[in-house]
Amino acid sequence: MANHKTNRHSGKSLEEVNASVPVYKTGSFWKRIFAFLGPGYLVSVGYMDPGNWATDIAGGSKYGYTLIWVLVMSNLMAILLQSHCARLGIVAKRDLAQVNRETYPPLINFALYVLAELAIAATDLAEIIGMAIGLNLLFGLPLIWGVSITILDTFLLLYLQKLGMRRMEAFIIALISIIFVSFLVELIFVKPDLVQVAGGLIPSLPDEDALYIAIGIIGATVMPHNLYLHSALVQTRNIADDEDSKRKAIKWNFVDSTVALNLALFVNAAILILAASVFHKNGMTEIAGIEEAHALLEPLVGIQWAPILFAVALIAAGQSSTVTGTLAGQIVMEGYLQIRLNPWLRRLITRAVAIIPAFFTILLMGEDKMGDLLIFSQVILSIQLAFAIIPLIYAVSHKERMGVFTIKPWLIILSVIVTALILFLNIKMVVNESISIIRSAQSVWISILVILGLLILSILLLLTIFYPLIRKKQKRRIQGLHQMPENIQLHFGVGYKNIVLALDFGPQDANVLNQGLRQAETNTRIILLHVVESAAAKLLGSKLADVEAEQDELQLKQYQQLIEAEGYQVDYKLGFGNRVQEITRICQELEADLLVLGAHGHSGIFDFIHGQTIDSVRHQLNIPILIAK
Repeated sequence: MANHKTNRHSGKSLEEVNASVPVYKTGSFWKRIFAFLGPGYLVSVGYMDPGNWATDIAGGSKYGYTLIWVLVMSNLMAILLQSHCARLGIVAKRDLAQVNRETYPPLINFALYVLAELAIAATDLAEIIGMAIGLNLLFGLPLIWGVSITILDTFLLLYLQKLGMRRMEAFIIALISIIFVSFLVELIFVKPDLVQVAGGLIPSLPDEDALYIAIGIIGATVMPHNLYLHSALVQTRNIADDEDSKRKAIKWNFVDSTVALNLALFVNAAILILAASVFHKNGMTEIAGIEEAHALLEPLVGIQWAPILFAVALIAAGQSSTVTGTLAGQIVMEGYLQIRLNPWLRRLITRAVAIIPAFFTILLMGEDKMGDLLIFSQVILSIQLAFAIIPLIYAVSHKERMGVFTIKPWLIILSVIVTALILFLNIKMVVNESISIIRSAQSVWISILVILGLLILSILLLLTIFYPLIRKKQKRRIQGLHQMPENIQLHFGVGYKNIVLALDFGPQDANVLNQGLRQAETNTRIILLHVVESAAAKLLGSKLADVEAEQDELQLKQYQQLIEAEGYQVDYKLGFGNRVQEITRICQELEADLLVLGAHGHSGIFDFIHGQTIDSVRHQLNIPILIAK
């Protein structure tokens, strides 16, 4: 039985690890602080993924140290926005995708979902290309094979989640350490001019190409998928619901994010400084490809370890980023569409969406186009940013949702300024690129498509900005994956002693209840059963005490009251983990003499995708099973 709920909390972010990390109110200072450390590092890997490398190398080789200020500005933006995400997740117990679903109407939500998926695909594309290039540089593996085998590393996340959130975080921190140490050693090798590095902190944009690369850097640094991700990751901490606990959680998550993102800033700055010190200094101003940078490091630096460390760091960056990108795909799909698939299938789809364009780019255009594809993917990310940032600002400034934790007016103003800056840069870049495409287009249809795309994006942007301001005051649309059916008509009859009714809070519930009650007398004991199937439930079992389980229990109580009003004896039971095992166990434990299950009507491959229950249960129980259709 799926995790169906009536409250929006029920579509819980990253349910398999939600509230799985304990937070301590007593004990040593470091023990209490350490409990909060981790989400920031998972988020930070998105700020040092292979997509950043391409834009940093391009910026450093062409403009020297000039664009370092863009990295610093982007990092400050990232700290501000990620702190908003942490606040939203801690206080509202929602991720950004869930909040958007509550805020915007279905059509806008679907458009925001598509843009979020495009951003994740662009992110994953960069990670795949980076991993493939790293494997090629270190082991000589052809890019086409490197791209193909990256589909396997998506299953790494399944294994890491099975080990628990803290071990996943430890794995990511280990990879970040490899990247950090590698570039620290690289900087020692190249001995950059510190005075010129400091000069790069002064804002300047030499030409239009610098603007394009700067926007790419912003897109590669402040990533849309990280905003969705962080608002979900902070919910892995089991934070109490009182004001003091939330304030401490917000404070220490800010510290966690700031430290982690400054490590990411060091990595990005190191890549740009490396490119400026090695390539720009030697007159090589057009080095935009990772492969070119790798090939030239040894002859220019004069140390054979330089390219090896470069390749190792690249593989570590790609591998760490794929974990967070895949998690973001899960959050966006479940938050916007409320579609829940088997975890491995969801991750496979997320990775396939990114692998296909990378695979065909190599196949049709050649390996030499991968660098261009990397930079373009980062510009795509920057275009998507406003559609994630604007709803985020609305969410954390919403007094009804955030209460005393609503951000202060000065933070709202600062956030609006950051958003306006990003919007200005993006609009300027998009208009320039569109004019260039239209002028060079050999077909009028290409010009029409470009203009149509601009029109659609403009309308969506205006709706994203103004809809929350102009919509009428209405009851918040808090929904779960399935809603409780209304106006259920109950039919009573003669039946068994102990009847178990297996419910999934979907359209079949009315049939299950009616079919079960037709078999019952007033002295029949009716047991309402629902199984919480999340990975967290599988790990913690009946010890699970998250919001999802509370909402499931609340809905069972609603059904209980409905039937008790007719004079029947009704109990309820929550199971945790595997649906088949739990239904079997509870029926045996309660000595049930009839089980009623709902038939969902899917078969074949859909059983494979969604899972199936009836056939498995009927082979394990020796009591009648009534299938309600």
